[in-house]
Amino acid sequence: MLRYLITLALTASALAAGMPGNLPAGPAPKAGAAFGVTEPVGTPVADRNGFLSWKTLMQVQAIQKGDLFVPKFDTALMKLDKKTVKLQGFMLPLGMGETQDHFILTATPPTCAFCLPGGPDQVVEVKTTKPVKFSYDPVALSGKLELLKDDPMGLYYRMTAAQAMD
Repeated sequence: MLRYLITLALTASALAAGMPGNLPAGPAPKAGAAFGVTEPVGTPVADRNGFLSWKTLMQVQAIQKGDLFVPKFDTALMKLDKKTVKLQGFMLPLGMGETQDHFILTATPPTCAFCLPGGPDQVVEVKTTKPVKFSYDPVALSGKLELLKDDPMGLYYRMTAAQAMD
């Protein structure tokens, strides 16, 4: 489903721009320069004591590797790989329904159901142990953070075994 939504967003943006629909997977080499990625609109979720900051997640560079761009993570980020962290953000559902167990968490509120609000350093794929009720307000989660070094969809982060927090 995630692959379908990202492919749909990339294809729709490419076609609208008059580009062919067979673009390679991979993150943008420059902030906001990818098809299917919108400039962040709205106020990012505020930092919260004890939670991983989105500013920390943005400490990554896109490095060219062949025809793709792959992330080069800051040393502080590398220490968080496969560790349990707390993170809050806005829910971008990947399916229909009042609850979601697989969704995208974003630093800023989504403004389009088919576009990611920001680049790959501003989104986290989330898989939960129990479904989380959809909300337009920020949600707080705890789960295992994975740094994705060569994700075929161009994502940098995934949180697994995530649970909603109060």
